[in-house]
Amino acid sequence: MYDDPDDEDDMNDARGIKIHTAEDFAAMRKAGALASSILDDLVGFVIPGMATDEINTFVHDKIIAAGAIPAPLGYRGFPKSVCTSVNHVVCHGIPDDRKLNNGDIINIDVTVIVDGWHGDTSRTYWIGEPKTQAKRLTQVAYDSMMKGIEVIRPGATTGDIGHAIQTYAESFGYSVVREYCGHGLGRVFHDAPNILHFGKPGSGVVLEEGMFFTVEPMVNAGKPGTILSKKDDWTVTTRDKSLSAQFEHSLGVTATGFELFTESKKGLHCPPFSQ
Repeated sequence: MYDDPDDEDDMNDARGIKIHTAEDFAAMRKAGALASSILDDLVGFVIPGMATDEINTFVHDKIIAAGAIPAPLGYRGFPKSVCTSVNHVVCHGIPDDRKLNNGDIINIDVTVIVDGWHGDTSRTYWIGEPKTQAKRLTQVAYDSMMKGIEVIRPGATTGDIGHAIQTYAESFGYSVVREYCGHGLGRVFHDAPNILHFGKPGSGVVLEEGMFFTVEPMVNAGKPGTILSKKDDWTVTTRDKSLSAQFEHSLGVTATGFELFTESKKGLHCPPFSQ
């Protein structure tokens, strides 16, 4: 799940950022592994003709069976256990009886709470056989996330992450959403710092070993502008109705770089998925 940069004060103030211990890293590995495994299990399950509410039931049941808690359910009033964002929905799509069609793309965002710790991750899936434009956008969204992650190390800045993502996505003629961003997490779902997916090198917060946060760029085929639904106060769509794709990892900053808590153990990182 994403954060609004304007939601809380001091989200980019280094004084509010928690530095975590080796024991905390171990706890986040456990939470991240469960969230990632559920996304793995969705490969092959999500097909044309399926309702997004069926995805919600599948994810909810997997989380409960593992003895964990679905973090989105009831969070600030969110009514479901997972976010399902289809085609031009950027984020926070609410599962319902809508049927998925051949050629759709859908971002599925899973967050679990395991022993008090949050594992937060998402992937974009293809429904059947999307058009070439949708496939290309999906790949660029994934690669943009990884470009941002690859610069993470102590001494780098949050602006370095955003710059790497923005530069890569825009080189393909795409745009990066400004209104929603990555966030710190751990025992808190949304914490400091905010991780903007655009920015200038050297700007923002200086990274330190022990920081935990998500990197989760939302990349639009058209312009970056978004609209928040007045009907449910959750669903965010592209203003120009262009396609949007997104991927998300939770990670920790290590002494030499980073550790992904939500990496797929089956190598199912980006479609076309192969098992």
